[in-house]
Amino acid sequence: MLLTYLPVLIISGFVIFIATFVFIINSIVSPKKPSSEKLSPWECGMEPIGEASSGHFKIHFFIIAILFIVFDVETLFLFPWAVVLRDIGMVAFVEMFIFIAILAVGLIYAWKKGALEWV
Repeated sequence: MLLTYLPVLIISGFVIFIATFVFIINSIVSPKKPSSEKLSPWECGMEPIGEASSGHFKIHFFIIAILFIVFDVETLFLFPWAVVLRDIGMVAFVEMFIFIAILAVGLIYAWKKGALEWV
């Protein structure tokens, strides 16, 4: 029984070895010349202004990104369903439309709450 897991264990061990080897080689070979310029925070080509903990920022981008991922995963369920639609019959056809309707209700709810407004 455990012999069936042997290839997985071998590949996992190989991956762990390669990852460790790459990190060790990187720490040996990489140049180390820290300076105040290199150690300063930098984002989008602009110098940071103020403290990070004191400022408030809007999270609309993150909400839209999460909603995008939810509806992107929906398409992952739609493609295999569309491929085997003739084989699975009318029951699966109706079930997929129920699934899409539930997601549509979620989208309408997010829209009504203003989660899609970019202000």
